Amino acid sequence: MPQNLGFLIVHFVVTLVFFIALVATNAVIMVYLERKVMAYMQDRVGPLHYGPQGMLQSTLDVVKLLLKEDIRSQLTDNAIFSLAPMVFFAPVITAFVALPFSPFMTTGAIGTALILYVALSSLDIIGVFMAGWGSNSKYSLIGGLRSAAQMISYELPLMLSLVGVVMLTSILGHNGVGSISFSDIINAQLQTPWLWFILIQPLGLLIYYTCGLAETNRAPFDLPEAESELVAGYLTEYSGMRWAMFFLGEYGNMLIVSSVATVLFLGGWSGPGADLQFWQAHISANPGGIFSVADLVFNLIAVFWFLVKVYALQVVFIWVRSTLPRLRADQLMQYAWLILIPITLVNILVTSVLLLAVPQPYTLWVTGIVNWLMMFVYIFTLTRIIQASPAGKKPVWVNEPTNALGFMPSKTDNALPAGSETPKLQSPTPAR
Repeated sequence: MPQNLGFLIVHFVVTLVFFIALVATNAVIMVYLERKVMAYMQDRVGPLHYGPQGMLQSTLDVVKLLLKEDIRSQLTDNAIFSLAPMVFFAPVITAFVALPFSPFMTTGAIGTALILYVALSSLDIIGVFMAGWGSNSKYSLIGGLRSAAQMISYELPLMLSLVGVVMLTSILGHNGVGSISFSDIINAQLQTPWLWFILIQPLGLLIYYTCGLAETNRAPFDLPEAESELVAGYLTEYSGMRWAMFFLGEYGNMLIVSSVATVLFLGGWSGPGADLQFWQAHISANPGGIFSVADLVFNLIAVFWFLVKVYALQVVFIWVRSTLPRLRADQLMQYAWLILIPITLVNILVTSVLLLAVPQPYTLWVTGIVNWLMMFVYIFTLTRIIQASPAGKKPVWVNEPTNALGFMPSKTDNALPAGSETPKLQSPTPAR
């Protein structure tokens, strides 16, 4: 009993310190990576002067934010304005309760971890709307409303994209019952070596990651922070550490989205050397009776591979920001409701039919092949719809006129009164 109590205390303290340190340092690391990766992609240098290769630039930015004055307008709603950053940031910290970075680096095996994550990701909307409303500014209010509508719209396809993973656990789990526990989902991917769910559900990962970009207000879904229209969105009236909490929460959400994608589709902590039985067979030392050296080595390797996958996915966030242009408001909503939601529903239907109809041991093989084909058809169809061209050719809809709100004008907008003649346009006089 004393040994179990000591283990629980050490487990709680180490996990808590690890999560707090990871959230705090992740923003600093990602800001530096974002500047350097974007500079590399855009043929620039990036931070250079402070520290080796500018590595201290992000640290100095943190010091600057700590010393900045907290300025607010006299007409703001003080209570809502002050609570908004905390309401936005609290779900980010709470979500780490369910994330398993290794069998040891987790607070507990929560049986409803997937539902908890979806529920917590919905609470950010309240903080964003409070920031826009409490600022008492038209720019902030419109930015908050845009962001709330965007996050609500993309919450549904995000949740539906994860149903396929839960159905796969019913095939690999015990007694044909699926699981929504992160630990069980990782263990299901470890039963057959390297059977990560990205091999069976690549379309689910693509849709989930797309919705994750929208949930974190990252490009090309950073419409609430459109500099040409709303200055800084719902953050217009914030400064100092209150602004930094929103900033920290955004990078925390990026970390959570990447961590959940790692758990559900990339095998979690699995990787070369992350085998507890191997280390227990080759290392027998046991210092202190609470931890064995084999357990320590295994968990360190597991955390390493988990973080490698997480930061690889976060680099994709930067890659997308450096590549794709920002969407319009109507394009943003149409993409969620008219494309993503129907695709996720079709994915759920096809996956369920295949898992029930195809006999073992070909179930996973056939399901994976069909899902890969569906993903390629989805990408091909999407590129045809938006008329994307790798050669840089503009699609037809780019040159079409739009009204002041950014929408395509209807045919009646430019209609002439009855009985009037169509004006004749004269060709411009060529310059001499």
